Amino acid sequence: MIPTNLDRNGRSSKAYKASPSRHGSTQFQLRQYAEATLGSGSLRQAVLLPEGEDMNEWLAVNTVDFYNQINMLYGTVTEFCSPQICPEMKATDEYEYLWQDNDKFKRPTKLSAPDYIEHLMNWVQTYFENEAVFPSKIGVPFPSNFPHIIRTICKRLFRVYAHIYCHHFEVITQLGMQPHLNTSLKHFVYFVKEFDLIERDDLGPLNDFIDRMLAEGKNK
Repeated sequence: MIPTNLDRNGRSSKAYKASPSRHGSTQFQLRQYAEATLGSGSLRQAVLLPEGEDMNEWLAVNTVDFYNQINMLYGTVTEFCSPQICPEMKATDEYEYLWQDNDKFKRPTKLSAPDYIEHLMNWVQTYFENEAVFPSKIGVPFPSNFPHIIRTICKRLFRVYAHIYCHHFEVITQLGMQPHLNTSLKHFVYFVKEFDLIERDDLGPLNDFIDRMLAEGKNK
């Protein structure tokens, strides 16, 4: 029997699931708040820190949600993103991303796009599962360098958006996923800009597209 968490290329396609939160816990309440605000239709409002809430808790909840969104979106194109089709992790020929995790890959290493993304998702999930970094219990503090960790995670997660847009957008459109992809990216960009989590240079391959998308949002 083929494991249900493997895609057609045989790679794990598991999505990180946050530890079940008790009703009344901070993370549960923040997730409810985020979902309710998203339902209002205002992505710009949805990313704002709720009054009186802890910044690190808000960063953690949203980062987990974006991870799951990106994992789902990439999962729709894995059949079309094999080592043969995408032998390099690129976003146009101008931007190529090399993998480094200071563990198995101590130096920047060229990988195929699916291998890079697999390593990336596993690397992020390792952080999520580390209670010293993403505490799930009430009263346990976040590490002092937590914002820096979130910046690194967001910078790397954005590269999956960039690869999908630059190399698999036609497939996304054919599958009818374009509105979901655009909404997810816009939400992500509002979030990272609100909390200064990504430098403009890191958005390089999509900068012009993002500028147009945000400008259109202001006019609505």
